[in-house]
Amino acid sequence: MSVEGFEPVIGLEVHAQLQTHSKMFCPCSAAYSDAPPNTFVCAVCGGMPGALPVINRKAVVYTVMVALALHCTIAKHSKFDRKNYSYPDLPKGYQISQYDLPLAQDGWVEYDIQGHTFRCGITRVHLEEDTGKSTHTRIDGRDVSLVDYNRSGVPLLEIVSRPDIRAPEEARQFFATLRQILMYLGVNDGNLQEGSLRADVNVSLRRPGDSLPTSKVEIKNLNSFRSVRSSLEYEIERQRRLLDMGELIPQETRGWSEAREVTVGQRSKEFADDYRYFPEPDLPPLVLDRRHIDYLASHLPELPQSRTRRFVEGYGLSQAQATVLTEDKELADFYEATVVAATPAPPVMVANWISGDTLGLLNDRKLSLAQSTLRPDRVGKLMLALRDETISSAAGKRVLEEMLVAGEDPEYIIDHLNLRQVRDESELGRWVVDVLSSNPDLVLSYRAGRTNVLQHFVGQVMKRSAGKADPVRARQLLERRLSELD
Repeated sequence: MSVEGFEPVIGLEVHAQLQTHSKMFCPCSAAYSDAPPNTFVCAVCGGMPGALPVINRKAVVYTVMVALALHCTIAKHSKFDRKNYSYPDLPKGYQISQYDLPLAQDGWVEYDIQGHTFRCGITRVHLEEDTGKSTHTRIDGRDVSLVDYNRSGVPLLEIVSRPDIRAPEEARQFFATLRQILMYLGVNDGNLQEGSLRADVNVSLRRPGDSLPTSKVEIKNLNSFRSVRSSLEYEIERQRRLLDMGELIPQETRGWSEAREVTVGQRSKEFADDYRYFPEPDLPPLVLDRRHIDYLASHLPELPQSRTRRFVEGYGLSQAQATVLTEDKELADFYEATVVAATPAPPVMVANWISGDTLGLLNDRKLSLAQSTLRPDRVGKLMLALRDETISSAAGKRVLEEMLVAGEDPEYIIDHLNLRQVRDESELGRWVVDVLSSNPDLVLSYRAGRTNVLQHFVGQVMKRSAGKADPVRARQLLERRLSELD
């Protein structure tokens, strides 16, 4: 992407809360989202003097899994550091993070945009603790800030990219791909709205061929794919205008106003020295066993890109269809389980119904698969009924909707609603005679050579039979009766 002589230089810092049962350095529950304020707090995460932290082993395991999935080099020896800064939502006055010896470094992630594959380097993957949450409101006519420390101390994974991204859409897709990987690994819930996954973007402009800029603007706490792309589009244009006027771009931190669709200055951007990092004295160095790392590497789940390729090569799906079905691990698992239950129905047929009608019904009702009553074994039975032409495609859609509403077995619904496809020639014949006798002008048109009206006759038969007529046999019978009229 070139912006009138300038090239954007973009990097992301992605923050992901890890789905552990307890917090990073204490036994408090990490499931804080529905808890009353300040109920999941102890002396450690509340920042009481003398309270000692203990490393959450599961959080370390999850971080290693992410680092392996991102092709990083895992450090055998790493450590935690104190990052000193004082905010109301950081009760200790410092954050336990990792500075010069992170858990992992030097990886990469690939992502696709309109058939083109891009690769962005990963500088580092490290562990830290999340802060509390401030809420700004009015009480009794006064502006006040309230602090909830339930989130303080929740394990937070930070993934820092290299400045390899050159366009807002690339940044959006990079973030989306990382989210997909984290959810496939089962280490993060991918919930952007609640802030368990969020991103900071760094952006500056340079002339093509110039070295990397020495200063950058950081846009903090973006919690949607749209905000990543839109904030970058705005900020790139803002910086371009300033550079065109001969002004310098100061290094600063800005926020994104969703309502106004502008970035807003917040503070000057800190440098590493401003945080006065030093090794965390209350925690020992972190030493990882190579055998454990190898074990985790051999037990990683299949990741989205690999699964997409397998769906294309193994099931004969199109690239676009495989991408839709693997976008969400739950959906991909559901599809594969349905393929097994529907054997010998073609996998492509199953994919068509799940990616089309099933997702359509779920979206209309704002339901996820987990929230619905659909089960792979039942959807598999429906696929078999369609394959065997027990019911028509139109009836299949009705059965699927009833399955979603009532949670019933498709065989029960088919019988209860009398949807079995009619193939009996005598019964079909009555509908055919009725349709032809009701449309004498169209019969004459057919006999005059307008054979395209045949499809209209088929549709009328289907309508009279309430969708139960076998359309292939109905068409054959119509052709035969029309030929006999000659």
